[in-house]
Amino acid sequence: MTLVHTIGYESASLQGFLDTLRSAGVKLLVDVRAVASSRRPGFSKTRLAANLAEAGIDYVHLRALGTPADGRAAARAGRHDEMKAIFKEHLETPAAQDGLERLAALVRSEQPLVLLCFEHDPAHCHRSLVAEALTAIVPVRVRHLMAEVE
Repeated sequence: MTLVHTIGYESASLQGFLDTLRSAGVKLLVDVRAVASSRRPGFSKTRLAANLAEAGIDYVHLRALGTPADGRAAARAGRHDEMKAIFKEHLETPAAQDGLERLAALVRSEQPLVLLCFEHDPAHCHRSLVAEALTAIVPVRVRHLMAEVE
C-alpha cells in the first residue's frame, strides 16, 4: 500500500516546511489549492516550485482539487463542517473527478508525494477529504505531516 503524505504551511517557516518534506522522503508536492497564491513569502506557486526544485522536490498543481470560493470563505470563518459539505459536493464534478484520476496516476508512479494546502490542522482542511476520496481509487495509507511552526 502506497504512503501519501499531506501538509499545510499555515504558520510554518519555509525552511521548516522544506526540512519536514525532506525528512519524510517526499519527491513530489501536489498542490491542491484552488488559488496557488499566498501572502506567506515563498509559498506562492512560482516561488514555491522554485524553492522545492532547489530541495530536489518536483511540483504539480491540481487546481481542480481545490476548494471552491464559498468553501474557502466558510473555512476562513471557522465553519469547517460547511466547508467539508461544499467540498464533498465539488468532488462530484467532472473536473474534480479528473483531478482525482490525475492524482491517482501520480500515486501509482510510486514517487513519494505530499498533498499541500494552507491549514495546519488536517482535520480542518480539504486535503484530508482529497486523501479520503483517493483511497476509493487506489489503496493508500495517509500520513499527515506537521511542519515546524514559526
